[in-house]
Amino acid sequence: MTDFTVGDDHFRLDGKPVRLLSGALHYFRVHEEQWEHRLAMLAAMGLNCVETYVPWNLHEEREGVYRDVGALGRFLDAVERAGLWAVVRPGPYICAEWENGGLPVWVTGRFGRRVRTRDAAYRAVVERWFRELLPQVVRRQVDRGGPVILVQAENEYGSYGSDAVYLEWLAGLLRRCGVSVPLFTSDGPEDHMLTGGSVPGLLATANFGSGAREGFEVLRRHQPKGPLMCMEFWCGWFDHWGAEPVVRDAVQAAEALREVLECGASVNIYMAHGGTNFAGWAGANRGGPVQDGEFQPTVTSYDYDAPVDEYGRATEKFHLFRKVLQEYAQGPLPALPPEPAGLAVPVRVELDGWAGLDGVLEALGDPEGPESGVAPTFEELGVGRGLVRYRVAVPGPRIPYPLTAAGLRDRAVVYVDGVRAGVLTEESVTLPEPVAGGAVVELWVESLGRVNYGPRLGEPKGITGGVLHERQYLHGVRARGLRLDAFEEAGAVAGVPFGPVPVASGERGLFRGTFTGAGTVGVGHAGLRLPGWTRGFVWVNGFCLGRYWSAGPQETLYVPGPVLREGVNEVWVLELEGAGGPSVELGPGVPVRSGTPGVVQP
Repeated sequence: MTDFTVGDDHFRLDGKPVRLLSGALHYFRVHEEQWEHRLAMLAAMGLNCVETYVPWNLHEEREGVYRDVGALGRFLDAVERAGLWAVVRPGPYICAEWENGGLPVWVTGRFGRRVRTRDAAYRAVVERWFRELLPQVVRRQVDRGGPVILVQAENEYGSYGSDAVYLEWLAGLLRRCGVSVPLFTSDGPEDHMLTGGSVPGLLATANFGSGAREGFEVLRRHQPKGPLMCMEFWCGWFDHWGAEPVVRDAVQAAEALREVLECGASVNIYMAHGGTNFAGWAGANRGGPVQDGEFQPTVTSYDYDAPVDEYGRATEKFHLFRKVLQEYAQGPLPALPPEPAGLAVPVRVELDGWAGLDGVLEALGDPEGPESGVAPTFEELGVGRGLVRYRVAVPGPRIPYPLTAAGLRDRAVVYVDGVRAGVLTEESVTLPEPVAGGAVVELWVESLGRVNYGPRLGEPKGITGGVLHERQYLHGVRARGLRLDAFEEAGAVAGVPFGPVPVASGERGLFRGTFTGAGTVGVGHAGLRLPGWTRGFVWVNGFCLGRYWSAGPQETLYVPGPVLREGVNEVWVLELEGAGGPSVELGPGVPVRSGTPGVVQP
């Protein structure tokens, strides 16, 4: 039996001091057939450990319906085969720039501000989930011959709350579920965060991207003894739709990593390999000093400007980090595995089938609910990832007045009597042209990702304040949801009434096309571009690559090589605003960050 403990100054493995050189790699952001390669890349960089979050909402999107909880266990087995240790961060809240911070919509919709507190009903659903999940971890702990050496209790809780009763209960729940390895917390190196997020008896760690000496000084004020560890060394950053791409200078990042290690500390590089927010699981942020301002949805790529890029390739940052980490290695580092090959010959995929959005909704949407006095939110409709069509009549006769969607989250394409009238966002919630009485108004609202950090965590989506004509609320609303997971059901799209693609561009709906896989089988990846298209989602052979949006900065969607087939491959494009030419382009992977980069200094 291997014994991993937290000593007064070091982690100890069977009594001997050990330093953790860890890197973040989220199993849910990497195609399973590529886990082995990405783990080999981390080992070659000089790491001895890998860290992963666990997104509750991915595995229990609908209450009581569990989906592939065993994926975590399979990943941990791959970690063990790679000769690495594992740090598991099961939440229940994870942040991670992931939809709703990993909390299921049915949880935040039901409990609201009671999430992440001592509320008994909230704690009950957390306990039910942990008892379903944690056996995957417990039987793979290091003291049972597995790779798991540390488990986190909650996540950056001091940035959110101060409910010590909840945190101590959660730590106790982990123990009652069989977690025997050391538990820890992680927070920003600020007094109020460490005060709110730490638990007596648990190792406290700090998250930062620079200023290690200052950060550890703050941590020592709260925890005089115990190993120092930066649980999230931010070596890059993430991107938002409509903003400039963000990078971090590789030399500066390597020097910041060296400073962490010179302090005698352990480290977890966040991210070592970021991967991709497949299937619309990207989260969102709020701007402003306390994350309560403008809405900032996160792009599909989670490249993170990491040492191993989204396509699995070593970057300049990788080689500089490897040079730093070599100094702390117990011998020569493993050689790099072969670099994944990109698609050699570009492929143009002609889309020759089309179904309008109304037809798609009829085939794949939820049943339309009864007429209601007010517009129901996504949460009330049970819609997580996807969109909702709201329909309401403007009584007549009356003169034209402005029409407003109050409390809109996040984006609505509006039709008046079947004619497109405009696109509304939070920043623009009134149609530019007045609407007369006697009209029928449709608002197709999409959630662009739920907030994953800060006080707006768990905010509802859809029309949260009502539809107004002048100052008058319009009642008698009908709503119908189209969930992205409806496309994931086997054979679901077969029921969509496809016909010829319209001659005129700019239509909305589901487009379909095929291409042969000659020259694509065995490649490590491809990149998919949609020049001229506006906003929507793409599937290749039923695998959802994620959201595209002409707002940028992301222009190419990552296509994992294992998704491609030797024979006929099928592409679906769900365009929500206005299609371009009826084709998409597959080519070699290209760097995610282009244009004029900003520089993050976390």
